[in-house]
Amino acid sequence: MTDRCPARLYHPEDLPGMTFDPVFLELLRDEPVARIRMRYGEGEAWLVTRYEDVKFVTSDPRFSRKIMGRPFPKMTRHHIPMDRAVSFSDPPEHARVRRVVARDFSPGSVERLRPTAEKIMHRCLDELVAAGPPADLVRHVTSPFPMAVLGELMGIPESDRPWLIECSSQVLSMAPDQAAVDRINGIKAEVAEYFLALVESRRADPRDDVVSTVAAARERGDLDDEEVAAMTVLLALNGWHAVRNNSTNMVYVLLTDPELRSRLKADLGLVPTAVEELLRYIPHKRGIGQPRIATEDVEIRGVRISKGDVVYVSYVAANWDEDVYPEPDRVDLDRPEVPHLAFGHGPHYCMGPMLARMESQVLLSSLLTRLPDLALAVPPEQVAWQPNALIRGPLELPVTW
Repeated sequence: MTDRCPARLYHPEDLPGMTFDPVFLELLRDEPVARIRMRYGEGEAWLVTRYEDVKFVTSDPRFSRKIMGRPFPKMTRHHIPMDRAVSFSDPPEHARVRRVVARDFSPGSVERLRPTAEKIMHRCLDELVAAGPPADLVRHVTSPFPMAVLGELMGIPESDRPWLIECSSQVLSMAPDQAAVDRINGIKAEVAEYFLALVESRRADPRDDVVSTVAAARERGDLDDEEVAAMTVLLALNGWHAVRNNSTNMVYVLLTDPELRSRLKADLGLVPTAVEELLRYIPHKRGIGQPRIATEDVEIRGVRISKGDVVYVSYVAANWDEDVYPEPDRVDLDRPEVPHLAFGHGPHYCMGPMLARMESQVLLSSLLTRLPDLALAVPPEQVAWQPNALIRGPLELPVTW
């Protein structure tokens, strides 16, 4: 059994297009349980990349997410979630908070929202058509669409949605210096105050939305103000940013893979399958996510993780594990179904996967139906990608039809 191995410095680079992180490819092949250092924070950590090992770490209670207040190496200068977010808690506390909004994000609730999402999408496509060709798909479709759908579900006034988009873009960045960290912390505090005020208004005027659900939980004493703020900020900012980028990435792949596009145009019933395969294939995150702490000694692949060690996993790397997904670098709609890890695994599985899936399905189906001749307006290598972003995606996507 191996106790320790030399630690390598890991810091994610800005990579163009669908370029997969070469460090992940190397670790998957040669060192699936690797010792790493990072540019920020303190100390060293383990990075786990293989599919089965990632599932093990993220579901075993001996790996705790109660990391706040402890020194650990990290990828950014700042924490993305707020200190009281469910990201930094374990069951049963974690389950107690998530349970509050579970029904709002259930399959039934999401399906009831689908007709509204389809109407929103067609309005976005109307604006795209009116603006071009050529026109920027991000500006007219993949950015406003997920915020509009999320706004309907959560109960965010339409006039406030552009401001939240700007806030999310700032918070989910790499923060190049301390001034950026201070600015981001100020933005999070401002958004938290906004949602606390919105929750308070729903207490007197409840509606059929997530903010009203949270307001009722707060009134019952199921959530305190810090938990309310942390949950609503997380849902609003991450919920928009992730779908904005993932959906844009999906369209980019569709427009650069003629075989995939032709097959989907011929059979729209394959769109849900395509969404799942694209979620697996697209390296949507830059770097790694939130750390865990080993609460006792644990062995993984003959490597001893000692009590108190920091452990990271990479869902992106796990989705390219060749032992699970042969030829992982190929989009294959006939691939045997093995659940991907794009939404995580275990107790900290994403709160809104059904919503994200539905939005992506509506987007792809609508584009294929209304704009069957959609194409990139520039060569693929000229598409600009968001710099310094934690969730990877095009900055703009110029299209024509």
